Amino acid sequence: MVSLNAHPSSSKLVACLVAANAAWAQSSTQASPGQPQRTGTIGTYEIVGSSIASAQQMFLGTLDKVYIVDKVENNPTQINGHPAWAAEYAVGSDTARAMDAVTNSFCAGGAVLGNGTWVNAGGNQAVTWGGLTANSQNGGAPYDDPDGGQSLRLLNPCDDGSCDWVVHSDNAMTTRRWYPSVETLADGSIFIIGGDQWGGYVNSEANNNPTYEFFPSRGAPISSPLLTTTLPANLYPITFLLPSGNLLIQLNWATAILDYNTNTEYPLDDIPDAVRTYPASAGTVMFPLTPANNWTATVMFCGGTQLQPDQWTENWNVAQYPASSSCVKISPDLSGSYQQEDALSTGRAMTSLVLLPTGKILCFNGANTGVSGYGNTSWSIGQSYADNPVMQPALFDPTAAAGSRWTNGGLSPSTIPRMYHSTVTLLPDGSVLISGSNPNADYTVGPNVKYPTEYRVERFYPSYFNERRPQPQGLLSTIGYGGPYFNVSLSSDDLFGNVNNVKNATAVVIRTGFSTHALSMGQRFVQLNSTYTGNNDGSATLHVSQMPPNPAILAPGPALLFVVVNGVPSVGVQVMIGSGQIETQKTAAAVNLPPSNLAVASSDGKSSSSGTKSSGALSFRHLVGSHGHISSWWAPAALVLCFYSQ
Repeated sequence: MVSLNAHPSSSKLVACLVAANAAWAQSSTQASPGQPQRTGTIGTYEIVGSSIASAQQMFLGTLDKVYIVDKVENNPTQINGHPAWAAEYAVGSDTARAMDAVTNSFCAGGAVLGNGTWVNAGGNQAVTWGGLTANSQNGGAPYDDPDGGQSLRLLNPCDDGSCDWVVHSDNAMTTRRWYPSVETLADGSIFIIGGDQWGGYVNSEANNNPTYEFFPSRGAPISSPLLTTTLPANLYPITFLLPSGNLLIQLNWATAILDYNTNTEYPLDDIPDAVRTYPASAGTVMFPLTPANNWTATVMFCGGTQLQPDQWTENWNVAQYPASSSCVKISPDLSGSYQQEDALSTGRAMTSLVLLPTGKILCFNGANTGVSGYGNTSWSIGQSYADNPVMQPALFDPTAAAGSRWTNGGLSPSTIPRMYHSTVTLLPDGSVLISGSNPNADYTVGPNVKYPTEYRVERFYPSYFNERRPQPQGLLSTIGYGGPYFNVSLSSDDLFGNVNNVKNATAVVIRTGFSTHALSMGQRFVQLNSTYTGNNDGSATLHVSQMPPNPAILAPGPALLFVVVNGVPSVGVQVMIGSGQIETQKTAAAVNLPPSNLAVASSDGKSSSSGTKSSGALSFRHLVGSHGHISSWWAPAALVLCFYSQ
């Protein structure tokens, strides 16, 4: 840090430093986002394309590309002489290309590393027709799918069609994991927990993998007592990185905090009402982290099933057992106890919750009866262990009054049952992509198949979709943890012709996550701190802090940045959070924001201002920081351009 021990005596110096800050910001900013490339009917689904591989797993990799991963099966599209069980979907053209996931990725987990590389972790042994175990676990006819149980598949997303999944034996996990969960940590590495060794309807003592590990590797797997005491419904452990730096782990009826640095588990209260983990497959989401709640994590769980441990058997008709409508929430950094939340209007298992840029949450997919899974039983629906699909979306507003947070008014149902193995993701234009559904052991289609292997891709259009979008200028391409703020320019049009709308403008960062089995691993919403200056010409500047100086609030890696005005988001731009490396992230104290200020036209045509005014010296302190320092990120330019020009 470069110290300025005295206040500047020249307004010229202050102006020069302001210009230096603007030059620094300009060099780090990206083009203003435009308008969406399409319109849609508000509150409805539109079938837009085909996914090539059924979307058992799905994530947004670039502004235009969504990546889809399936289990090995006899998909009609071929790649490298075998069926394709992965694809890249272009959201602009609604076209897809086949990809080679190399090993069997059936029921894998996934997350993004701090450097932007996506990891697909675990899977199943090599299979043949009907999902049966193949004679060779090293590849070969008919599917050429080597064993994927210990695989770590890596992808660097691209827009030119050149990228594909890479599997290296030296990157393999230490143990087999089918149905693991994955979460990005504060240094950009990933945490991989649980799963079983060889699959099955539910877990068992003989099949269990009660450990966790890291990638890049930190050595041998570490035992988790919680994973040994929560059988049988403890696959895909519900896992969230908390702002405290610890992990929330919820599985079967149990809940705990894990300090993964000391390998210590701290039990919390059991979850009320229902099992939420796979195969119950409730929807889960962390509420928006905002300045108003001091970026405190609250996690909501909705749906699932009330089955007890001795009821997880296949000798009765579980497909007709009612799903739970219960929603509960917990703020584990504050309390170990759950609170009741507004219930769903109907029971749902296998349901997915998606964070919108407005801070509201959309609920999609699932079934009113049954659970995840499939098999050849006398009572299964085809092979599905669930029935009675819920095709009606619902909208949750965490800021609404209790009792009125869930609504479905103005929302139309889908025409496609989205059952086991369906997925969702937010897109940069604020619509939602929905795909998948395949409760079958292998590719199964036909007029008499109630729940077929599904390739159709839908988009859902939220209420704001056809509105003229803000087109902010000055959005950064990289956002650090603390340090100087940046300025975002909003035109009168961006403010819908009323400068007062800057008062409700927000800048939000969303990581859309890795969607599979009702989970969105790593999905997170962070509102950045901001103030505003409204101008007499109807334009305004939003002064926006970077991320809070705590990488556990949002782990490093790529994300989307939106500016929201009057409930209408800009088209999202992709930003890198943190250094772009897997390492301990640098943090700095956040530079104080200027006070909010709104220009008001007087009767003589001159402008005055409302809000808290600041003197030139105070403005300078806002520029250089509360301790009279210029951040080292732009101090050299400021000093060269200003002091040596005086």
